[in-house]
Amino acid sequence: MKNYLFTSESVTEGHPDKVCDQISDTILDEILKKDPGGHCCCEVFTTTGLVVVGGEITTDIYVDIPKIVRQTLKEIGYTNPDYGIDYESCAVVTAIDEQSLDIAQGEENAHLQYKEMGAGDQGMMFGYACNETPEFMPLPITLAHKLTQKLAEVRKNKTLEYLRPDGKSQITIEYVDDKPKSVNTVVIAAQHDEDVSLEKLKEDIKNYVIKPVLGDYYNDNIKILVNETGRFVKGGPAADTGLTGRKIIVDTYGGTGRHGGGCFSGKGPNKQDRSGAYMARYAVKNIVAAGLTDKAEIEVSYAIGYPEPVSIMINCFGTNKIPEEQILEIIKKHFDFKPSGIIKNLDLLKPIYAQTAKYGHFGRLDLDLPWEKLDKVEELKQYLNNK
Repeated sequence: MKNYLFTSESVTEGHPDKVCDQISDTILDEILKKDPGGHCCCEVFTTTGLVVVGGEITTDIYVDIPKIVRQTLKEIGYTNPDYGIDYESCAVVTAIDEQSLDIAQGEENAHLQYKEMGAGDQGMMFGYACNETPEFMPLPITLAHKLTQKLAEVRKNKTLEYLRPDGKSQITIEYVDDKPKSVNTVVIAAQHDEDVSLEKLKEDIKNYVIKPVLGDYYNDNIKILVNETGRFVKGGPAADTGLTGRKIIVDTYGGTGRHGGGCFSGKGPNKQDRSGAYMARYAVKNIVAAGLTDKAEIEVSYAIGYPEPVSIMINCFGTNKIPEEQILEIIKKHFDFKPSGIIKNLDLLKPIYAQTAKYGHFGRLDLDLPWEKLDKVEELKQYLNNK
């Protein structure tokens, strides 16, 4: 279908699921700062006045998990007991075990069956890129993230000081001939203090959030829906339990590209759910930026303990400038999808993950992420000249 409406959503850093993602990744970063060889796969659960951290962590260093939890909540803005969870008074429960030795023997040098680092788990991961935006991302998820970032910005700089940390955005884009044409609908849910009127909130959100973000995309014909229940005072973990890894579409491509099902946050780069998806994005972004295709999706799959990907597939949706079979061979030649190659080439043993746990892992022009670099573009352009 060439003409259609497509919708993506984002959530603020104060959304309970995103609170959990940020705590999980901050724990991972703290481990990698002092022990790059440490293994982390931790999950977080939160509800009214409570944060629970559980999972498997293997490291020789001490990580002060309660301190990380409280500091993360403070930075997000959960600083008032009226919000249902407060960084100073909430309970923090930890339940941490070491990684299973049955898994570790497929990854660690002393036990390797294939004499090379194997995948940390089985599964399939997807990478996607398109030339709709400067970020090489679909327009709907790009604008959705910018809306939630703006919600946090006007809250924290006190432009709209009555806002609270929780919130969501949703944006619907009209596509004509498979190209984004205009914004059809914007949906905002913004948590707020008790004493602000719905009329004031709607007007402020339109003027201080929606209009600045949409820029030239804004017009008076856009349907704008703000806090349509009429009230959003109770929010965050007090209104909805939060859990690591429940916003995987928000984290990736907003539903435009497919998803293998595994989340990113709290997992070290030895887990292919994370590193395989990052490598897939890196490869496909460079392919699109080089002009070999207007958009593309890559699937890569792994078997636990095995050092090579089981399969790699590409779909260019009919926008490729050279045959897809050739693009696939180019990818295999220029990008190393082995677990050890991914970690080395993307330098993934650094504490860079907490910053990705809000507003998406891809297309982040505000962050210096190794899987977003375009260092292969000039090298790949040669294939256009040889077609």
